[in-house]
Amino acid sequence: MKEFQVCGLGNAIVDIFVEVSDEEFQKLGFERGTMRLVDLNEQNVLLNRFHDREPRLVSGGSVANSIIAFSQLRGQAAFIGCVGDDRYGLFYTNEFEDLKIDIGNPVIVGQSTGTCVCVITPDAERTMRTCLAVSSHLAERHVDEARIKNSEWLFIEGYVFANPETGQGAIKKAIALAKNHGTKVAITCSEAFIVEVFGGPFREALAHTDLLFCNETEACAVAGGAKSAEDAFAKLKGVVPSLVVTAGPRGAWIRHASAECHVPAFACEPKDLTGAGDMFAGAFLYGLTRGVAPQQAGRAACFLAMKVITQIGARLHHGTRQFWEEMLLADK
Repeated sequence: MKEFQVCGLGNAIVDIFVEVSDEEFQKLGFERGTMRLVDLNEQNVLLNRFHDREPRLVSGGSVANSIIAFSQLRGQAAFIGCVGDDRYGLFYTNEFEDLKIDIGNPVIVGQSTGTCVCVITPDAERTMRTCLAVSSHLAERHVDEARIKNSEWLFIEGYVFANPETGQGAIKKAIALAKNHGTKVAITCSEAFIVEVFGGPFREALAHTDLLFCNETEACAVAGGAKSAEDAFAKLKGVVPSLVVTAGPRGAWIRHASAECHVPAFACEPKDLTGAGDMFAGAFLYGLTRGVAPQQAGRAACFLAMKVITQIGARLHHGTRQFWEEMLLADK
């Protein structure tokens, strides 16, 4: 048995939550509900506007959120990413240590940690400004063979493909190591533009992938010409051995081993859609590593994703394991 069930490879980002009034938000001049990449100077200017209040910090990044969910479910997990030697990098490493996730030594001296400022308005809308900073420096030299060798699964974040000079090399090396050591490979698409802009490297990696996670829009991009989740799911048969296509309130389509099924979503009043896919992936991978049938794992993953979107923030801070167990008992 390997030391870890999953090792994630992705961007290490600290989410910084700041609650503002409508009047304060208007002064920012942002379009409500948008997400935009900014440079370090612009991010610091924004943070300095809120120097008089204590923001709420949460460690994140797409695959990192999945790895955190996996750990909360009591799985053994590792993570490969980069942070700086600033207050946010210290927060990130300390939180992962508290969660018992092995991240080795991710600190790059003299660099700034990636941050996402989440401005929350009274209507529960989140407007985000993301500065990738040192997280985008993740390169081949940072890929740790030992953690991949000692993991059942390697889980790769699609956003890393967007860094041709560094990230794509990291992915290529990580997949080669996984194949050498019998570690299965999973990829989350992250966004449709990854397929559209970085299709060559993405499809090269897909040829060595055991499991692909994508939402409906991403699946249609991967399938090429597909018009719906169902259509893309059918077209991708034979492209990748195992596949999960999520479609929000319409649930998820799953193909794994000899099983193929559709799992309905759980109805709810969403407050914040961020993190649903990350939670689904982390929970589904946990189920697979515990020998749970794909349909059951999918149902529990849908349930946990519903729990995430009925609160603010991309992950659950309490009850993750309890909700999982509730769903497995309900399915018996």
